[in-house]
Amino acid sequence: MTVTADLGAAPALGDSRLAEQLAANLADNAIRYNVAGGQVEIGTGDRDGRAFLAVSNTGPVIPPDQLGRLFQPFQRLDPGRSGSGPERGGLGLGLAIVSAIAAAHGAELRAVTRAAGGLTVEVVFPPVPTGGGCRAEDQAGAEERAGTRERAAPA
Repeated sequence: MTVTADLGAAPALGDSRLAEQLAANLADNAIRYNVAGGQVEIGTGDRDGRAFLAVSNTGPVIPPDQLGRLFQPFQRLDPGRSGSGPERGGLGLGLAIVSAIAAAHGAELRAVTRAAGGLTVEVVFPPVPTGGGCRAEDQAGAEERAGTRERAAPA
C-alpha cells in the first residue's frame, strides 16, 4: 500500500483531541478498507479561509446508494466485500464518529464514492475569526469553548 500526504497549514478552532480522533478514524478506514497494493491520499490545508482535511483511498467499489449508511452507527458494507477478519473488521463506528465530531465543530462533511472503487471524504471546518486558530496560546480557549478543557477539582 502507498500512503501519500500533502499537509498544509489548516488552522481551526475546536477540540484538538477530537480533531485528532477524526483524522485518525479517516486514515484508519482508508487503510483498513483498501485493496492489496492500494493507495491512500491525505491532504490538509486552507481553502478560502476554511481549514480542510481530505482522505481518499482505492478500496472496494461502494454503491452510491449505500454511501450515507456508512456514516450511521453500526453500519458496514457487506462483510464479504470489506473483509471480516480482525485486520479489517470493525463495529461500523469509525465514520459515525467522524460525522459526530464534524457536526460538533460545525464542519461540513462531504463524501464521494470513486467509480473505480474507494472513497474520498473531506471535512471542511468553519472559518477562523481573524487572529484565531489552534496555536498554543489559544488552545486553552478553544478547549473551553468546546467544553472539553480539563479543570482542577474544587478544593
